Amino acid sequence: MSTSNRPGRGVARAGWVHALVTVLAALVAMAATAALGLWAAGAAGLPGGGFGPVVAAALVTAVGGALELSGDADALLDTSAGLTVMPLSVTVVGALVLAAGFLRPFRSGAVTSPGDTARWAGRIAALWLLALIGVAFAARHTFAVPLGDDTLGDLGDLFGLSPRAGFRADVPLTVFVGVVWLAGVLLLAVLVSGRVPLPGRLPSARASVRPAAEALVLLLLGQVVVGVVIALVVAATRGHPAETLAVVLLGLPNLVWLGLTLGLGATWHGHVQGPFDLPMPHVLDQVLRTPDIATLNLGTLTDHDGRWWWLPVVDAVLLLVTAWLTAVRSPVRPPLWRHAAHLAVALALAVLTICLVGRVSAHLSLSVLGIGDLGGGLGGSLLLRADVWPALGLAVLWGLGAGFLGALAARYPRLSRDGR
Repeated sequence: MSTSNRPGRGVARAGWVHALVTVLAALVAMAATAALGLWAAGAAGLPGGGFGPVVAAALVTAVGGALELSGDADALLDTSAGLTVMPLSVTVVGALVLAAGFLRPFRSGAVTSPGDTARWAGRIAALWLLALIGVAFAARHTFAVPLGDDTLGDLGDLFGLSPRAGFRADVPLTVFVGVVWLAGVLLLAVLVSGRVPLPGRLPSARASVRPAAEALVLLLLGQVVVGVVIALVVAATRGHPAETLAVVLLGLPNLVWLGLTLGLGATWHGHVQGPFDLPMPHVLDQVLRTPDIATLNLGTLTDHDGRWWWLPVVDAVLLLVTAWLTAVRSPVRPPLWRHAAHLAVALALAVLTICLVGRVSAHLSLSVLGIGDLGGGLGGSLLLRADVWPALGLAVLWGLGAGFLGALAARYPRLSRDGR
């Protein structure tokens, strides 16, 4: 008697061991990416064994977790610090490994029913929750803060001050946001894969949105790949390979997806002061290094370098290809307006995600008797945030236009599914 359809067979082949392998593979990939990036950035020499906790902190922020920065100083010394940033290179690596591990049992036929799907996702979520708790508790460390050789250092020597600054993960918030991040990764994996069994009418709903979701994912990942190629060319022709490697392994998606929104016409605001510095391209640092909040958009970029007007051209080409790909992969041929609406919604969600995860906020200040920095380079701030609602409106307009034209092109015989 055949046992291929016995209940629970899929769960047995996609059980706890396979879930553990999936979660561990994602964590190892994220940790390796973060460690190499931080090493290239010069963090390997952190005192007091601080490199490991900093890697753990990078994993915490990569899934949207929060770090609490604090200072331990005497009554005469005051420290203030804050940090909000997501190293999206680490985020993307973890998401890809998790999604691949999650989808593997479906490709092999190990999970064949909606109930098995829920149990398989539950196993991964439970182990991911435990892993998040461990990583969050590991992300804590305290460093001695040098006061320097200037007036601030003299005051520290005079009063015998030995300030220390440290960080620790906000464990409850990190765990909550990390589980939400996992849910988003698994949901996106379900949307772009047609093999995951779903209950009721969900399969038909997925079939209608899958082409647009898959095409947008390919667009975003394709931009990252192009960014890697450009970074390698820059490193080979202009030097600074360590700095370039650090950017690639820690924040390349932050830059290329920022460029995507700028090409659509979005506006960001921010400023850079003190020792903080933005990675390539250098024009970002030039625009944002102002005493007040600066405006970052196509206009301000082209004031420094006219070649940035190519951004909307590149975006237009990429979106037309994405729209055409969405149309030719659709199982049926709906009206043109529906293709346009699907791409508009997908692009708006992508831009919203970029605006939320691309925000950067960092500040550091140190003062003795109310006298801060004193030229010692110990204080500074970095801020970058988007005008979200105008960016979403522009994304909808671009999505509608590109979706309509792409779907129209897909009806041309030589560019349709049959022609291909």
